[in-house]
Amino acid sequence: MSYAPQLRIPATYMRGGTSKGVFFRLEDLPQAAQQSGAARDTLLLRVIGSPDPYAKQIDGMGGATSSTSKTVIVSKSSRAGHDVDYLFGQVAIDKAFVDWSGNCGNLSAAVGSFAIQSGLIDASTLPANGLATVKIWQANIQKTIIAHIPMSHGQVQEDGDFELDGVTFPAAEVQLEFIDPAADEGEGGGAMFPTGQLLETLEVPGIGSFQATFINAGIPTIFLDAAELGYQGTELQEAINGDAKALERFETIRAYGALKMGLIKDLSEAAARQHTPKIAFVSAPKSYVASSGKTVGAADVDLLVRALSMGKLHHAMMGTCAVAIGTAAAIPGTIVNLAAGGGERTAVRFGHPSGTLRVGAAAVLQDGQWQVTKAIMSRSARVLMEGMVRVPAGTLEMLELE
Repeated sequence: MSYAPQLRIPATYMRGGTSKGVFFRLEDLPQAAQQSGAARDTLLLRVIGSPDPYAKQIDGMGGATSSTSKTVIVSKSSRAGHDVDYLFGQVAIDKAFVDWSGNCGNLSAAVGSFAIQSGLIDASTLPANGLATVKIWQANIQKTIIAHIPMSHGQVQEDGDFELDGVTFPAAEVQLEFIDPAADEGEGGGAMFPTGQLLETLEVPGIGSFQATFINAGIPTIFLDAAELGYQGTELQEAINGDAKALERFETIRAYGALKMGLIKDLSEAAARQHTPKIAFVSAPKSYVASSGKTVGAADVDLLVRALSMGKLHHAMMGTCAVAIGTAAAIPGTIVNLAAGGGERTAVRFGHPSGTLRVGAAAVLQDGQWQVTKAIMSRSARVLMEGMVRVPAGTLEMLELE
């Protein structure tokens, strides 16, 4: 029996913030995968190595965590005033689906440099030295991100002394501006506060009732009080991820929260929407030892936040969730703002399992409604490998079925 050689698809493996993913130019994908649908999902699942009942993604590019099971598709923008369109796919590890419902704030930091290095931006428009401004249309959530990419001698500068907790080595700083990050009226889940309240009670049958803030900014997020859940807010991954009952409880709370936010119409839909909403719990500042062994003092932060992604406690903080944290912290009366001490603020530094992160947001009250014009944070990014990703030729047969 003869076998066809594997498909070879141009790709770049990149770190962005505290995540890693496989980046593609849209034009380099097989024709059947250049539009959304089952063919594209089938290809990306095979690239990453999902679904994997062993939850290891050994036969693919994924790293068996929510932070490393990611794909990105970038193309020249068809939208006026933007340089590139960016589409993010969160690939499930043990299930056969790709979640397109939200953005990845960490990988957003790598989109600008990928666009420059892969020829999607006219080199003549870029500075030889200094900062290149790349205007990105985030296609999943229909929002604008402005990335400021350091350049040196006509090339993207990746080395630097910017340190990001959750990333071992320093690199060049990439500043991101998330423009008008809150959801628009009419989007799934409604406006920035989809229930119309800054703080309210979430009833979860069989589990309890919790004070919560539901917000659509950066990514739909449910914020809870750590103490009401029985936690300190200083927990590291093993304290949550090693407790199957705790994870099941979080998923049940998340499903009821998604229903209350209007993101789903029936609880059963939550299982197929793992990427959004996120669920996080907050507390006032406390001292703790981060996963790196570094001590984070209570005086070093404004509050503590722990967030779950794809059913597991995140090792650091998702970039989009950081936008939600910064936005909620800027608005007096939210559970995040109260944990940070209350009052008006334009930025917070919060503690997460790997260390600390600072994020800023500009919030204003207009006609009785809160609006956020932008959120700002710094990340870093680096190309890890570039060339061809290979998938079995049989994948092509499945693509041709589309």
